[in-house]
Amino acid sequence: MNHISNFIGYITTEKRYSIHTVQAYQSDLEQFFLFVKSQYELEQPIDIKHTHIRSWLATLKNENLGSGSINRKISSLKSFFKYLQKQQVITISPTGKIISPKKPKRLPSFVNEKNMQNLLHEITFTEGFAGKTERLIIDILYQCGLRRAELCGLHLVDIDFYNNSLKVLGKGNKERIIPIGKDLSNSIHDYINERSLIDGIAHSQLLINAKGKPVGPKFVYNVVHKYLGESTTLEKRSPHVLRHTFATHLLNKGADLNAVKELLGHANLSATQIYTHNTIDTLKEIYKKAHPKA
Repeated sequence: MNHISNFIGYITTEKRYSIHTVQAYQSDLEQFFLFVKSQYELEQPIDIKHTHIRSWLATLKNENLGSGSINRKISSLKSFFKYLQKQQVITISPTGKIISPKKPKRLPSFVNEKNMQNLLHEITFTEGFAGKTERLIIDILYQCGLRRAELCGLHLVDIDFYNNSLKVLGKGNKERIIPIGKDLSNSIHDYINERSLIDGIAHSQLLINAKGKPVGPKFVYNVVHKYLGESTTLEKRSPHVLRHTFATHLLNKGADLNAVKELLGHANLSATQIYTHNTIDTLKEIYKKAHPKA
């Protein structure tokens, strides 16, 4: 359908959505229009009513699709029909009466300080340059709170050794500057020196594998999953856990919530506030130990 192709082009070139988001939106839209074509013999957006969307959502719910995935699909449809309104293909969006299901609030998994120290100082990493890459992945994720895609997107020019900081390209192509400690700065500097000794590198991505190729999301996931498995009993062992750990440890040590929001690259403070529950837990423990009436 031309309308879907035009919309995908719009969010790719003008809105500059991530590849992952673009692929997800395209999949959602194709799935929806396949449904309405098979169930109602409808193909044109102007013929879609809110009842057709509700019917599709009911089908997804019956298939035990989670509320998070359903909300993503609703978001895809809302963005698509809003785009068609701007293009004057339709006058009223059929998503206006669609209410997204509430997502149950899940507290973020994080590594406690003792286990994190064990990971950083007791665990043995792979020998040679490969191990240094793995170690640097862990260090940057924990000390900077980056998303996996942000880590993979770091280039040599993004490292400012003079000011000890990283320039990060986040969601929506928003740049932010993250300060780094002297130890991490030195580790990155040493890594770059060893990186320069590898022949045939034709790119500027910071993190590379032993063959000089840029590390990808799967590589980063496997590294984090492996080492968190050796140092924690967490069921969830993704790179995002280290981002959660970064935020939780900062707040537990008294960091300002707005400052943590900026470091994480959150658009809204509400996204950062989920980490305050861990701070409250810490305060409760301090209260129990210190207050005579606790």
